[in-house]
Amino acid sequence: MSCKWTRLSPRVLLAFLLPLGAMAQVVCALGPGASSYKPDGNQRPTPDAMELAGRVNTAIKTICSPNCPETAVFRNTTAANLMLVVDSGQAKLIYGPQFFATVYEHYGDGAILGIIAHEMGHALDDVMGAAWVQKTWSPELRADSWAGCTLARIDLNPGDLEASLAALAKYPAPGHPAWNVRLPILRTGYTKCGGDGARFDHGAAAVK
Repeated sequence: MSCKWTRLSPRVLLAFLLPLGAMAQVVCALGPGASSYKPDGNQRPTPDAMELAGRVNTAIKTICSPNCPETAVFRNTTAANLMLVVDSGQAKLIYGPQFFATVYEHYGDGAILGIIAHEMGHALDDVMGAAWVQKTWSPELRADSWAGCTLARIDLNPGDLEASLAALAKYPAPGHPAWNVRLPILRTGYTKCGGDGARFDHGAAAVK
């Protein structure tokens, strides 16, 4: 993979997402209800959520090391689903425990890995570039491409890959285009980062 690396701190780059004078900004929220989020409700994540976030983080380090974004993980009952928030230059991954429980019940661990990979794709997009990431893509599509790359580096088994794609299709951000637009971009990221295209296509075919 041919990447253009930056020497700036990830926290500095993420700070540019903030509007002047603002304390915090929601970069991406899956599904509706982002306005319900109250930062003072942030709590420590559960061990199982941290384990899954850790798997995504380990994969991301193979992509961006030594200049990876620093992201804290919190659970918050006021978060409708899963959000990436930037607060005073610090990226925060905020999940609603009820949302994670629903996703896990329907799809399993692979699905949670997929949606975390998308949110972290926004942070990756702010600290690095790659020849295969098109500047004409919207921020949501660029995050999808990095999510595909991350899922390839996690090296999911076929069942978990299918679950990841199903969750990504089921829970888009409000700014996402249709699934048939997103899917080839996810595949691009997946294959450019070493994933097996045939395995991806098999998983994608099962997504309704």
